[in-house]
Amino acid sequence: MPLKIPARAIRLAVAAGTVLSTSLSAQQTGQQANAAHQSAPVPTAGAALRTSPVSIDGRLDEEAWKQVTPITELRQQRPVEGSPASLTTEVRILYDDEALYVGARMSEPMGAAGIRAPLARRDQLLASNGNNGSFNSLTTDKLAIALDPYHNHLDEIWFEINPAGVRGDQFNGDPSWDPVWEAEARTDATGWTAEMRIPYSQLRFSRDSAQTWGLQVWRIVDRLNEQDMWSFRKRDESGGPGYFGHLQGIVVNHRPRQAELVPYVVSKSQFKYATPGDPYNDARDMKLSAGADIKYNITSNLTLDATINPDFGQVEVDPASLNLSAYETFYDEKRPFFVANRNAFNFGGTSCYFCSNFSGLGVLYSRRIGRPPQLNGWVANQATFVDAPGDASILGAAKITGRTSSGYTVGLLDAVTGRESAHYLTGAGQPELTQTVEPLTNYFMGRVRKELRQGATTVGVVATSTVRRLAGDTVLESQLRSSASAVGLDWSHAWQNRTYRWRGSAVLSDVRGSADAMTLTQRSSTHYFQRPDREVTSDGLFSTRYDTTATLLRGYGLYSRLAKENGSWLWELQTNWRSPGFEVNDLSFLDRTDYRWMSANLARQWTKPGSWYRSIFAIAGGQQELNYDGLRTDFERQAFLAFEFLNYWNLRTFVIRQGTNDNDRLTRGGPVVRKPGYNFAHFQVSTDPRQLAVFDVTLRGARGFDGTASWQLAPGIAFKPASSVFVQLSPNYNWAQNKQQYVQRVADPTATRFDGNRYVFGYVTTRTASLETRVNWTMRPTMTLQLYAQPFVASGDYSSFNEYLAPRTEVQLDYGRDIGTIVRDPATAKYTVDPDGAAGPAQPFSFTDPNFTNRSLRGTAVLRWEYRPGSTMFFVWTQQRSGSDAYG
Repeated sequence: MPLKIPARAIRLAVAAGTVLSTSLSAQQTGQQANAAHQSAPVPTAGAALRTSPVSIDGRLDEEAWKQVTPITELRQQRPVEGSPASLTTEVRILYDDEALYVGARMSEPMGAAGIRAPLARRDQLLASNGNNGSFNSLTTDKLAIALDPYHNHLDEIWFEINPAGVRGDQFNGDPSWDPVWEAEARTDATGWTAEMRIPYSQLRFSRDSAQTWGLQVWRIVDRLNEQDMWSFRKRDESGGPGYFGHLQGIVVNHRPRQAELVPYVVSKSQFKYATPGDPYNDARDMKLSAGADIKYNITSNLTLDATINPDFGQVEVDPASLNLSAYETFYDEKRPFFVANRNAFNFGGTSCYFCSNFSGLGVLYSRRIGRPPQLNGWVANQATFVDAPGDASILGAAKITGRTSSGYTVGLLDAVTGRESAHYLTGAGQPELTQTVEPLTNYFMGRVRKELRQGATTVGVVATSTVRRLAGDTVLESQLRSSASAVGLDWSHAWQNRTYRWRGSAVLSDVRGSADAMTLTQRSSTHYFQRPDREVTSDGLFSTRYDTTATLLRGYGLYSRLAKENGSWLWELQTNWRSPGFEVNDLSFLDRTDYRWMSANLARQWTKPGSWYRSIFAIAGGQQELNYDGLRTDFERQAFLAFEFLNYWNLRTFVIRQGTNDNDRLTRGGPVVRKPGYNFAHFQVSTDPRQLAVFDVTLRGARGFDGTASWQLAPGIAFKPASSVFVQLSPNYNWAQNKQQYVQRVADPTATRFDGNRYVFGYVTTRTASLETRVNWTMRPTMTLQLYAQPFVASGDYSSFNEYLAPRTEVQLDYGRDIGTIVRDPATAKYTVDPDGAAGPAQPFSFTDPNFTNRSLRGTAVLRWEYRPGSTMFFVWTQQRSGSDAYG
């Protein structure tokens, strides 16, 4: 069995532990804005009109600041929940016709010696929150201002600064949002001071002249591991903007417009070994491309973003990974145009205290736009030599995001990618052929959300569309769907002071194309309609019958979660369905369908320090999954524990017991077989993140019921050799055994138990080793150099090959031992299998030795210079090298 817990499972499980010590980063997330009951009356602050000049230099020495009554009453959320702040903080707010001004003095009796202020690039300190910092983050003193300009108790616009002048900003937890604003800080004998200027052009708010905004003030005192807040809430009360205080007194009579232009130029050089006779590869390929991103504020609450020819080369390379499954690898979106304001397109949000093998009901995976051409593989199978494009060119894209005056949050996105062609030769002396590998395509998404009951209830709808111009190309028509669309509804409803919440989403999908293209869709790893032992072949309007004449496919997805989200005791009930015909991969990411998943968890949190701990979080629960035939394909029980100790070390551990289940995916379209279960354990310890050197060690291991095993060791160190340098080393080693690694399907009329096919599996031992290295050097807050490198090695060593005895069993028969014979020819590196021996009627078959060793080196260097507010220049260099050998 593949004893490798999916990465998504690990991420979600570890994410459960963050509830133990909810960081500011999590508290900032607008999607978690559960406006629970207040632990104290909501405070109110007043803003005063600026009547004299203010220079944003961090000195706080202008007369204008004396006009304002300061905010002073901050309380600790950590370490002593509810107690008055240990140090004095004064925050004053001014406004004029163009901007909001914040001036603050943070006292520190130790003066500069007590202030911790590392230099870092913009947004790098967002996750650094005293004792809640992580291995990946620096820790620092800082001041943060959070605004809810619409006062809808959902949105959270975050601005922060540390004593060294390092700024951070995010919108509803999204740090990719980079508004144009100013801030400076100074240190003196009594502490430090800060000034901010936030233009209205960067905010979205109602059209009313007199404004009332939500406001929260945070201060971090790093040496004390203290988090202070103005509008207090307990640590066991989840939420963010719902706990904000009120900011009154702002009068806006003029709303300025804003326009931004961000051009870029990318030069690419590709060097590879030249193949003799290849006219397309002379060992070097040079390309130059250019484009631009454009932003324009249509109104104070609607923004237009447009882009021409955005390029993946603008950003950090994707990390290397090993994928032996039938599913594609998911990569995060990093292109600036698609990252900006992406919260407006969020749909079908999910959350869980603990869950694995779980995915949300998303309808947008923007990396589909400008994807590698889908027929590159088809051409490669026909060709001896080929010249194919790496990505589809984005001719243009635009989006409108914001909030209407009537309270609707909207997001509209439209993009067009160009027709791409590949040139190829089928052999020496043959004429050159040309094939379109990606057609002209239009992508659209529309999203609308409405908040009710002061944000306690939200309802939203979404629609997506993908239309391809196949233009009578018979190859394109046989391989690609001509159109795809989806519509969806999502909701969130909280009650009883928002302690309880029900959230959910539903999506209907419709894809169309030629009979050949739809047959490929039905046979894909997402669906496997061709599985011969499928029992349910109709679901009313949503047909699930394997039909080679069909030209459309419809399906649905459902998600629902009922949970208690506040208090010491927490619980959740979830269900997640995907009908067999559900298909949204044209503009989203969907790995599989045909399941009804459900889970239940009970959690307990201790947020008040004890004799040996600061906090504890515990979870116990289980999950189960059935396919639409009613077969149990997942049954899991789990327990989770996380501790924060008095010395600010953290320990997270969990165990999973996965039962032996039916598996309708292992044979990749063949009959159902049984997959042995396993026991899995995870252990992670991290040291106090405030220290000059921070350690984080993760150890995971599993033992299968069939005797296989796996383990992973991921030690990491982050250190700060200077206040301006941050170095992170993350080695990772994985070793795993898998007795059910799919090799191939062989037609054999004598294999009657499997409907005339043999499904060959291998017993493979995989090893992967990598070392991610990151170095950030901050010359000043507006100029940084980021270096990233990842050497990666992966190998697979197959020791035996087998087939299942019969469908719906877990018994596997090894060739050469339990049945038949197997011989490897060293000259051709091929195995020949006679499944029933020389005397049997079955014909021998052969396959290439699947052993492998892959090596790669990927790296990026990014020099970022913000030479004036809102104007940034990037110099990006990337390096990718790879090689492979046919041995494990």
